Amino acid sequence: MDDDRLWNFEESLWTEGPDNYREKVDAEVVMVLPQPPFVLTGQDAIAAVADTPVWDSAELTERTASRPQEGLIVIGYHVAAQRGDERYEAHCTSTIRRLEHEVWRVVQHQQTPALAKAMTHD
Repeated sequence: MDDDRLWNFEESLWTEGPDNYREKVDAEVVMVLPQPPFVLTGQDAIAAVADTPVWDSAELTERTASRPQEGLIVIGYHVAAQRGDERYEAHCTSTIRRLEHEVWRVVQHQQTPALAKAMTHD
């Protein structure tokens, strides 16, 4: 999967609906999301994201990608998503594996919400 397709694939998971999740997220996925129960797997993870309203826009920056072996891509990025007046920022990772030619599925996703301000200690 080339970089343009990779980032379009990931962005679509933020801006398209439940049918897109079901198509692109593997049944064996492991997710860490920023709300209880935090760690989700398989159909529970897919249901959790499918029940979330889609974002109007999602800007993926600070992008990094590695390809540790054929058919496996690991990405990291910062997302700034917006839906109406609601805004969400997080640092994320996803692992995507190829099942067959041109068929890719997310097998891991993690989100760490971005802090509104840097924390300081006296």
